[in-house]
Amino acid sequence: MSNPIPTPAEVEAMLLRGPYHQWLGLKVLAVGEGTIEIKATWREEWVVNPDRRYTHGGILAALVDLTADWALVSSTGRGVPTIDMRVDYHRAAMPGDLTCKGKVVRLGGQFSVAEASVFDGDGKLCASGRGVYLTPAPAPKS
Repeated sequence: MSNPIPTPAEVEAMLLRGPYHQWLGLKVLAVGEGTIEIKATWREEWVVNPDRRYTHGGILAALVDLTADWALVSSTGRGVPTIDMRVDYHRAAMPGDLTCKGKVVRLGGQFSVAEASVFDGDGKLCASGRGVYLTPAPAPKS
């Protein structure tokens, strides 16, 4: 019997325990079996070039990583460590909230693969990527 899928509010409470995630202004919009949708609230501090005003690639990479990671939450019940990841940048993310969609590619006993895409307010793809995550069962509590 599988575990029940956590609600968006339950996942958001776990996700926002991290100060960096709080700073990113994350809001969990939806959680499904092996999927997640997260909104990131745009901040002026994300701007890398004050003349062009686009978002730093490190922010986009962080959003890809954490969204792919948390797509695994319906199976793991928690965030898990990243082993490896790659990010592709498709267009500049200009000022405005970003929507991040993640899905599990393969759930394994030790290692799992998930991917994520980051979209701007017009629904245009800004970045995408894939990660490998450490997903063994948690150690039993003694």
